[in-house]
Amino acid sequence: MRHLLRALPALLALGCPLPALAEAEKVARKADLQSAETGARGLLGNFLAQGLSAAPEPAPTAANVEDLEEVTVSGSRTYRRKNSSSATKIDTPILDIPQSVQVIPRQVLEDQGAFRLGEAVRNVSGVAPSSTVGGRVENLTIRGFAANQFQNNVLDDFFSARVFRETANLERIEVVKGPASVLFGRAEPSGIVNLIPKRPTAKPYFSADLTIGSYQLYRTALDLSGPLDADNRAGYRLNLVYEDADSFRERALTARIFVAPVITWKLGPDTTLTLEGEHLRDSRPLDRGLVAVGDGVADIPVDRFLGDPSKLNRFNQSRAYVLLDHRFSPALSMRTGLRFTSALEQRGETLQGGRLRPDNRTLTLSASRSDQYFETYFFQNDLVAKFQTGSIEHTLLFGLELGRLAQRSPLFETASAGSIDIFNPVYQFPIGQFGDNFDSTTRISSFGVYLQDQISLSDNLKLALGGRFDTFSSDDFSNQSPTFVQNRTDAFSPRIGVLYKPASTVALFANFNRSFVPVTGFSATNTPFVPERGTQYEVGIKAELAEGRLFTTLAFYDITKTNVLTTDPANPFFSIQVGEQRSQGIEFDITGQILPGWNVIASYAYTDARISQDNDVPVGNRLNTVPRHSGSLWTTYRFPAESSLAGLGFGIGIFAADERPGDLDNTFTLPGYVRTDAAVYYNHDSLRLALNVKNLFDVRYFEGSQSRSVIVPGQPLTVQGTIGVRF
Repeated sequence: MRHLLRALPALLALGCPLPALAEAEKVARKADLQSAETGARGLLGNFLAQGLSAAPEPAPTAANVEDLEEVTVSGSRTYRRKNSSSATKIDTPILDIPQSVQVIPRQVLEDQGAFRLGEAVRNVSGVAPSSTVGGRVENLTIRGFAANQFQNNVLDDFFSARVFRETANLERIEVVKGPASVLFGRAEPSGIVNLIPKRPTAKPYFSADLTIGSYQLYRTALDLSGPLDADNRAGYRLNLVYEDADSFRERALTARIFVAPVITWKLGPDTTLTLEGEHLRDSRPLDRGLVAVGDGVADIPVDRFLGDPSKLNRFNQSRAYVLLDHRFSPALSMRTGLRFTSALEQRGETLQGGRLRPDNRTLTLSASRSDQYFETYFFQNDLVAKFQTGSIEHTLLFGLELGRLAQRSPLFETASAGSIDIFNPVYQFPIGQFGDNFDSTTRISSFGVYLQDQISLSDNLKLALGGRFDTFSSDDFSNQSPTFVQNRTDAFSPRIGVLYKPASTVALFANFNRSFVPVTGFSATNTPFVPERGTQYEVGIKAELAEGRLFTTLAFYDITKTNVLTTDPANPFFSIQVGEQRSQGIEFDITGQILPGWNVIASYAYTDARISQDNDVPVGNRLNTVPRHSGSLWTTYRFPAESSLAGLGFGIGIFAADERPGDLDNTFTLPGYVRTDAAVYYNHDSLRLALNVKNLFDVRYFEGSQSRSVIVPGQPLTVQGTIGVRF
């Protein structure tokens, strides 16, 4: 209880006078946590200044409000979710979508004790971690290629997500496999991860959890919701998190405060306004992980920090969404969404490794200090119409998107920092003279218009046709010199999908999808680069089993990515776009309830991702960090209410991947692994107890890598206990 009392003031400070804040600072365990807690003073002011936010999802109806209560309040235990809005931007039964779509509900996150996005998506076939960009953010791959992250169907790209995403306010995570540019614009051909936040509940709801775990993890989370008036015309939801930990990485301290309010107003019988906000403050060291020696990872402890863990990065991120949802008639509706995000990254004198010297033990180090600011504005408007042409039913979606992004780096300096012996480190770093400051600005503008028609030819035959046209422009210039680079490009992205139901619970599907990603810069002939293009062909089968309690998907795909930059053989200082990468594979997912109280979510993927054309990398090399074989199995059982063991439950799971190349040159290999997790739960009335054990057998493994000097170690044996109350 001592730590709960220590943690709560940082949350309660949002509405407390200054003496309470001062007392919170006095009892802080670490100097850095003091600054994080003190920063809580300004959180409420930030939200009042920036506005709350909203999420582009359909307006709550009586039906889906009850649905939400069942999932998040009454604690429905099934992992099965029947509908998704990510693949079509319209709430559609997954069985009727001619594409591979997987949904991870809130219950899975709670059962697995998953606080990070990377922990959650490992339950989906073909999804793998690639790197953490210095131990701060999840970079993922789907089907061998980098994955884009969205929130509420609105792009949340690298520029507005500078640190690990928080999952406390997520209701579910939806993963759409394959190119998705027809609805989401610029995106890799891999797929998208769409984060769906919690919504206000029709009845008052309160939840408080305290988690204490290995490596001095202390995490307090609050979730409050309910109506704001007697007529249930307005509702609110508020999620708050305070977390600090030492991490399994040696002497690496982390801290974060997260606040996420949502307010929904029913302005009329057919009009709903939703405001949603997020603010996250986070501090952690720049952590490049371990290094490669020879054709493998250096034989050193996974907790060894090859830098200075006392030097911290500090992040401040804010998001605000506004959504207006209006229904003109039962057949015609409109959704209008606005998004604003800002992110400030402040890096003091942080250290990172460079190259390993020929003695295979001395790692050169460099120091850097920088400030970076990112700001985005995004507008989206969707018009949905339902109509018939004879006996054929149509659901037509017409949308417009407009986005602006600005990135300013007023400070970026580097200096030599000596070296470190990876086998016998001495944490003394002679920082040299910092070089010239690199002050730069990037501005990006985008516009997209798209049309989609979901066609029901009959009860068992459906088509999905769509197309999108995008324009993209970027301006990059140095604030210290007249250097100025412009890039303008456009792209058309089509989609065709067909689905046939030989039975009401079985669907056969096939699709053709294309994607695009803008490429900045020019060739040796001063010709601007065209976008990278991704093309996918996919076929598969979906089925409901066990009277609808289980849902399975089996998919076969072939993705080719073209226009990849590679060295110009006639002028090695420039690039040409003749590179090509290809990924082929098989994926299987199953989720749901085997028997009452017995849940399962499992997956398997075979992924063959390779270089098919390049001037730099040998053709046939495998794409880095992508395992050929990977899979997961997580299952839980809870005793029924009539049992003498009512309230007790157990969970067990394995997460596995075979060996993976660590870089595109395939110079070293990350070993395969099988990680085992387990859990015990007990629920009685409003009390909830949980014990989660991650990496039960303390397996040494590596999640991903960026290069020979940036390898991400996996989490060793970790135990975390949670006590919570819910009303």
